[in-house]
Amino acid sequence: MAVLPKNRADRLRWAVVDSLVIARRDLTHWIRRPTQVVGGMLFPAFSILLFGYVFGSSIIIPGGGDYREFLMPGLFGQTMMFGIGQTMTAVTTDADRGVTDRFRSLPMSKTAVVAGRSIADIANSSLDLLILMACGLIVGWTWHGSFGAALAGAGLLLLLRFGVIWVGIYIGLVLPSPESVSSAWMLLFPFTMIANTFVLPSSMPDWLRVLAEWNPLSATVGATRELFGNPGVAGDSWVSQHYLLMAVVWPVLLVAIFLPLSIRRYRRLSN
Repeated sequence: MAVLPKNRADRLRWAVVDSLVIARRDLTHWIRRPTQVVGGMLFPAFSILLFGYVFGSSIIIPGGGDYREFLMPGLFGQTMMFGIGQTMTAVTTDADRGVTDRFRSLPMSKTAVVAGRSIADIANSSLDLLILMACGLIVGWTWHGSFGAALAGAGLLLLLRFGVIWVGIYIGLVLPSPESVSSAWMLLFPFTMIANTFVLPSSMPDWLRVLAEWNPLSATVGATRELFGNPGVAGDSWVSQHYLLMAVVWPVLLVAIFLPLSIRRYRRLSN
């Protein structure tokens, strides 16, 4: 029987190796399910057609600009946020099939399962974002700043995804079954709609505008519009004037809260 290392440096190496093994396992499952990749891209593709071409001609951007260029950063951010559902499904499915219990019975790092899940999900999301940006270029979206600014915008989108990965892992460990994920999924729709995803918060009623401006998704979308040089003016509130700052603060705060919660929840799961 393998013995867990007692030295702190050895424990760290053990955790890293185990996390990479779990990440490779999760990525292998993902690669073997190409329909999951296609299915995940259908909703944003339909959103481009629906909002960009059906509603886009009737929506005017304050200050001018093409609505599809305004829309695409919102869809990028919404896709990153919807990744919570994929994470929750994967975590609850492993628990329901007894895979999580088998991992807990092995002489491996107690943080490796959740850490490996986060590594696999951020790799998946990077490919999703690349494909979605390619779709955006096809329909006429582009960035107007430097390539470095565009990379920074993509980095903020992935930072948001990394933050919500830990939210998804924690909720997935709390939910009793994969079937219960559908209820949590429903909460994502209003959360991603009450933001600057499809329209500016300034066009909303005052009470709804405040909620939209303080939505973590709005910070990332507003910051990426600025970095990409896409249309969409910021509001007059403090938070809308500091979207770049908040696009970093919100994900870091989510990780700081939900990473330790996820690890503690995993360690306390009953056999």
